[in-house]
Amino acid sequence: MLSKASFELSEELFSKILKKKEKMGFKDKKWAEWFTILLDLKKNETEEQIIERVFKEGTTKYYFDTWVKNFALNLQNIWNGNSVKKLSPKKNRSDTSAIIIGRGPSIKKYNHLEKLAKSNFKGTIICTDGAMPNVLKAGITPKKFKKFFVVTVDAEPWQQDFYKHPLCKKFGSGIKCIISTTADPKVYEAAVKSKMKVFWTHTLFDYDKNKISFNKLAGMMVKAKNKGNGLPAIQTGGNVGTACWIVAWTILKIQTISLIGIDHGYYTDIPWEKMKNYHSIPFPKGVNQKSKEFKKAYPTIYNPYFNCYCKQDPIFVYFSNALKEFCKRKSQTVKTINATEGGVIFGEGIECMTFENFLKKYKQ
Repeated sequence: MLSKASFELSEELFSKILKKKEKMGFKDKKWAEWFTILLDLKKNETEEQIIERVFKEGTTKYYFDTWVKNFALNLQNIWNGNSVKKLSPKKNRSDTSAIIIGRGPSIKKYNHLEKLAKSNFKGTIICTDGAMPNVLKAGITPKKFKKFFVVTVDAEPWQQDFYKHPLCKKFGSGIKCIISTTADPKVYEAAVKSKMKVFWTHTLFDYDKNKISFNKLAGMMVKAKNKGNGLPAIQTGGNVGTACWIVAWTILKIQTISLIGIDHGYYTDIPWEKMKNYHSIPFPKGVNQKSKEFKKAYPTIYNPYFNCYCKQDPIFVYFSNALKEFCKRKSQTVKTINATEGGVIFGEGIECMTFENFLKKYKQ
């Protein structure tokens, strides 16, 4: 066992934390800074709670300056723009359904975009920004699907590239764009140039810091010029796919939410070395792909509903756990259907079916 002060860490947990060091913004930092976080661990936390908290703290440490800079540059447009609250229906819960579209590998394997384009589905389409170009290319456009949304929550400037596709400019006037106040301002500029109508929302990341919370300060600044009218703040689970689910549930008040392209993992024939985060997460000496520590950090998950296996890296483990927890907590008010025909999103509060069956059962 590894211990510090009055708190004890298992070797398994310590190994997981080491693997997250670089991803959490400590790539070029001394190990002493990392251990400073570990020494602040709370006695009554479970190992999973520790991993979640350290992940959040590390992400905040890495992105905080970028978030503040982006918010400052966006503020004038936020003051002059639309709140995502304007998209909420007047009645409590819509009886329609929505399809959230990610860009996981299942979407291509099962031709989900082609099936949707040929369908008579009349419900809501919510795209992750990265999926939008391929969605439009497949013929899923606001000309046919009138309730069409795209969501951006990430802070990197390259997110703007998704909005510069020629088809975005062609169909942009029919797309409602939901953007985080901490997204890069170039995303807003690209969306406006594509003639999209933009709606702003806060995304929660340090809401538990009370008076020193940037979320709290940002909310006060937005209200300062808007006569006390602020923006909603949504949780994201660390990724845009989960943010889309939150938008569907809390903002659009959709009753049934279907997921396609939200795999949160890789097919088993993909080598570990080709995974997005594999080379950015260092392993201690002696840890290899056959070790117990590696298999716990990079699990292979069996999905009994679609009879398939899926590989995950530590980042997707965190993302999928967050989404599944939201689905579980809100299962009494919203139905979540995993129609990816793969991936790891299954469990309490989640119904699994093929996308073809979803389209047959839910017409709007």
